[in-house]
Amino acid sequence: MKLENLPKSKETKSRKIVGRGPGSGMGKTSTHGEKGQKSRSGASISAWFQGGQSPLYRRLPKRGFNNKRFETKYACINLSDLNTYFNDGDEVSPEILKERGIIKKQLSGIKVLANGKLEKKLTVKANRFSNAAITAIEAAGGKTEVI
Repeated sequence: MKLENLPKSKETKSRKIVGRGPGSGMGKTSTHGEKGQKSRSGASISAWFQGGQSPLYRRLPKRGFNNKRFETKYACINLSDLNTYFNDGDEVSPEILKERGIIKKQLSGIKVLANGKLEKKLTVKANRFSNAAITAIEAAGGKTEVI
């Protein structure tokens, strides 16, 4: 076998010569068809272009890593809830709140917010307190304990 007798592979195949008159069979439009975007000079349309309609990659929802999965969510309780569900001198803890059905899920912990008025002396144990809630509980004569 000699080098000149080897079969021509795709890499060594000579390119198609177009636009050299009607006699070549590939003249006039140079194998670009008649009219349209793809027949113009310098036309290169990206593979994901869909003729102006909203492309597939924008129609599909976003996927991938997100920190939302690791966020700390607290079950919130207001001072107005403590005022209605507890008596003067009671101790409020996450276990009691869940037992009485005031909160459904404990989540990452319990946060006490200052919505409403507190007129009872309570000892409140929670994971977090808002500053206004601490001042309101202490003003009513109660105590706050961070778990």
